[in-house]
Amino acid sequence: MIELRTPAEIEAMRPAGRFVASVLERLAAEAAVGVNLLELDRIAHDMIRERGAESCYIDYHPSFGASPFGKVLCTSVNDAVLHGLPHDYALQDGDVVSLDFAASVDGWVADSAVTVIVGTPRPQDEKLIETTQRALEAAIAQARPGFKLGDVSAAIGDVCRAAGYSVNLEFGGHGVGRTMHGDPHVANDGRPHRGLKLRPGLVIAIEPWLLETTDRIFTDPDGWTLRSQDGSRGAHSEHTVAITEGDPIVLTARG
Repeated sequence: MIELRTPAEIEAMRPAGRFVASVLERLAAEAAVGVNLLELDRIAHDMIRERGAESCYIDYHPSFGASPFGKVLCTSVNDAVLHGLPHDYALQDGDVVSLDFAASVDGWVADSAVTVIVGTPRPQDEKLIETTQRALEAAIAQARPGFKLGDVSAAIGDVCRAAGYSVNLEFGGHGVGRTMHGDPHVANDGRPHRGLKLRPGLVIAIEPWLLETTDRIFTDPDGWTLRSQDGSRGAHSEHTVAITEGDPIVLTARG
């Protein structure tokens, strides 16, 4: 069921958005050569506890997950792109790591992701990350009343294809509110002027993700981490966005 939020409810979601943004800013700064993924998860866990927030991940067990997630942060490294389960791995020079985090503050959820390069960057990784960021910005620009959900999806697909990437439609964005995942599904490609008419009060997570040379994925033996079929690297960008009578509000804006 699609739920529309009142202006007061959108204001009430701002603290969750600010908190999620602050956690990702801290984690992006901490992601350095030699830092263990479990340490990043511990930092996020400590910040949740200090804020009095609640994790959206630790007990999360959807149909596609092998078991409850058990951590508070997704850490997807190199050929992993989504749902990366933190494990005993120290980041190495040149690694690409996507950090995906969602939490509830005062009963309202925000969800966001950022991809960073650890140490020495490779141009192809910079291009991949920059493309997901541009696709996200293009999609947010379409998140206005009177537009269609297909306009948001098409904006993502157009940017990604123009940069030479193919787009996977198995996982995408979603509604956000009292829970992390709700209606509507926000695909990462689509046809403009089609689908749900966007109305003020709709809050969605928009999350383009890409793999360098494929759009095919498989699930790691850990039962969660999604990896590229050909070993190529991935990137993921995400914001929680509220549609209003005017400009969209990026609730998880960083910086």
